[in-house]
Amino acid sequence: MQQSKKARLRARFVQSTFLGGKKTPQRRCVGCREMKDKPQVMRIVCNADGNISIDETGKAHGRGAYVCKNGDCLKKAQKSKGLERSLKRAVPQEIYETLTNVISMER
Repeated sequence: MQQSKKARLRARFVQSTFLGGKKTPQRRCVGCREMKDKPQVMRIVCNADGNISIDETGKAHGRGAYVCKNGDCLKKAQKSKGLERSLKRAVPQEIYETLTNVISMER
């Protein structure tokens, strides 16, 4: 059962305020459209030259989009054109193949 938004915000506030825990940044996956912790997603970036690449550091300049490290989310993102919409340009098939290879290596 999924928590309500109010309950999630309250839990995060209590954790960061009273328990001294540090909040981890949240990013939305373009495939499943769920908020995930930043280490659980990969960043794909389109730089000023129009080159699309995987951002290993998460700090590369350019427009970025996030995808879960899960093959199903990548397929959903490809089918719904979520990456293309987020990056505001066409994504070549080679990028999807590279992402598939990276995801399969991480497992």
